[in-house]
Amino acid sequence: MSFTGKYEMESENNYDEFMKRLGLPSDRIEKGRDLKTISEVQQDGQNFTWSQNYPGGPSITNNFTIGKECDMETVMGKKFKATVQMEGGKVVVNFPHYNYTAEIVDGKLVEVSVPLVPGKIDENVFLPPA
Repeated sequence: MSFTGKYEMESENNYDEFMKRLGLPSDRIEKGRDLKTISEVQQDGQNFTWSQNYPGGPSITNNFTIGKECDMETVMGKKFKATVQMEGGKVVVNFPHYNYTAEIVDGKLVEVSVPLVPGKIDENVFLPPA
């Protein structure tokens, strides 16, 4: 299934705990809690352009090809190298402080981030805009 589409965040689980485990200060956690992130994905075979727009905040775009090392950036502006994989229909990438997967489930983009520090996961579900 193609990931191509524009998705608006519908729900979020364990946001505060996840951000605390990443070391974000409470004022940043508070500021980001109610943002309705928009993710826009363009997929052309194994090539992706993946943008995340945070209303009133930063926007980031990462371009990658499945199985090839690329330069990526986190929402906090940290740049790193990664090799994005496709495993069982899921996009999988290891960020500096967490592991990330994304898949399409019933037309929704479901992102799951698991911190490398033991603790709860952060799961976000995005709906395509009406």
